[in-house]
Amino acid sequence: CKAIIDHTRPTTHKNAFLCGDYRLLKVDTVDNRSISDSVVEKIAAQIAFTSAQAVVFSDFRHGIFNRRTIPELVAAVAKDAFRVADSQVASRWGNILDFKGFDLITPNEREARFALADQDTGVRPLAARLHAEADCRVLVLKLGDRGLLTCRPEDYVYVIDTFAERVVDAVGAGDALLAYATLSMVADGSDVVASILGSFAAAHECEVQGNLPVTTGDVLHKIDMVERRARYERVRPQ
Repeated sequence: CKAIIDHTRPTTHKNAFLCGDYRLLKVDTVDNRSISDSVVEKIAAQIAFTSAQAVVFSDFRHGIFNRRTIPELVAAVAKDAFRVADSQVASRWGNILDFKGFDLITPNEREARFALADQDTGVRPLAARLHAEADCRVLVLKLGDRGLLTCRPEDYVYVIDTFAERVVDAVGAGDALLAYATLSMVADGSDVVASILGSFAAAHECEVQGNLPVTTGDVLHKIDMVERRARYERVRPQ
């Protein structure tokens, strides 16, 4: 991947100021203007010629993804690539339904309700409706401390409880889930395995301060701890 430099906008920075375990202040440097047509073309060209098995669109709505750019960027993805999308509803409003026909989408409950303009429906029918309207292969709905709910074709739905034991900082948990679920789907094709591994990765991310990379060793350690507890073995805290 070759870096694309746009001299007309600042590099996005997101900084949090902490005191102990308390987040006191968040200072962001962003430019939410839409990227230019020339930058869109450069990004689309890199997507079109990538040899990667999976393409992930992580939408924070800071200028790259919008209704003008998304169709061109999506069209550039190779037909045999595994397509993944995640769209944020936070300081900016993204809509996961802008990414229809993808293999995997990973919204949280708030993002799902925003996309469907539905504040009242229960979680299971909400997920089933979003799965249908997004026309996706697999939907992983993130439910915070309630774990996650996965939808796949033929209205098959299942829930996985959270593996997090002591939440320190949940920032980055969704990214960890997306990364490990994507890798698992590409390697194995099982949405059940992908959901479980993604949940383990998210649990580890919740238990450390800061948005840090989750290594395979971190996930294996988390799996080992859960297995030992399932056998009622004593586990020393890390």
